Amino acid sequence: MKDAQRVAVLFGGLSPERDVSLESGRVVAEALSNRGHAVTLVDPRDQPVGTVDWEQFDAAFIALHGTYGEDGGVQRDLDSLGVVYTGSSAEASAIAFDKPLAKNRFREKQLATPKSCTVSSATHQAVLIEAVLGLRLPVVVKPTCQGSSVGVSIVQSEDQIVAAFAECFRFGSEAIVEQFIDGEEWTVGIIDRRPLPPIRIDAARGFYDYDAKYADERTRFHVADRDDDTVLMQALQDVSVKACTAIGTSGIARVDLMVDKHQEPWLLEVNTIPGFTSHSLIPKAALACGIDRGELFESVLPTAEQALPPECS
Repeated sequence: MKDAQRVAVLFGGLSPERDVSLESGRVVAEALSNRGHAVTLVDPRDQPVGTVDWEQFDAAFIALHGTYGEDGGVQRDLDSLGVVYTGSSAEASAIAFDKPLAKNRFREKQLATPKSCTVSSATHQAVLIEAVLGLRLPVVVKPTCQGSSVGVSIVQSEDQIVAAFAECFRFGSEAIVEQFIDGEEWTVGIIDRRPLPPIRIDAARGFYDYDAKYADERTRFHVADRDDDTVLMQALQDVSVKACTAIGTSGIARVDLMVDKHQEPWLLEVNTIPGFTSHSLIPKAALACGIDRGELFESVLPTAEQALPPECS
């Protein structure tokens, strides 16, 4: 970056992921400030983007997780205002955030993703139970449009079904019921279709839920290195890039996957605005490539010089 930029970091918001977004925004703001940029934090909960004097800024850095941030809402508003911003377009954001839509894109491109079905909160309880049993236990029940594992349950037995849907429908009127893949959980960071080293997640809680992601210090992460199975690592990176291409992401994205006992990767979802907190995975993977937070965030500013290495893995 030759010249300092005036950056508005959008953070906070009103989604269930507000607390995470507040931390992500602060991390981004501090890192960019340390690189010499003039940074202002803007919380759309308190200051709608339409009321911001955008002539004061060169770009917006979106650190809004969940609804309005990842579903294309803020992107549409910024497009209408003529504001350039980080990350994916409104269309790509909306597709990635809607899990059934994203899975359809994966299937169109013949990318492996767990079997699933979608049900609504208006569905009769007996039909909900039938939907779960039709996929065979265990299954994962989760809101169609949320992130950070909000409202997600792993259903191991029939007596857990009703409670799982009750939790899920607290965060939306639709649920996706997904085949459970027994295996290791991995994630791959993507920067403009360039993959970072895959990370294996070891959650002490047995499930990488909201607390495991942001609070549980026992959660462990293994960043892939030369001692790992290179065939598997390449497969994880390849399918992750294909997933992002299918959806049309840009900037920073994160792909979540499961690897089964046959060492086959299964796509779960693509996150267009992954976390940037102290527990978040994109900064960990970037650091393994020698890219610190400031360089990472600076590299995706809309008018930044692309200074990152072409291959980070």
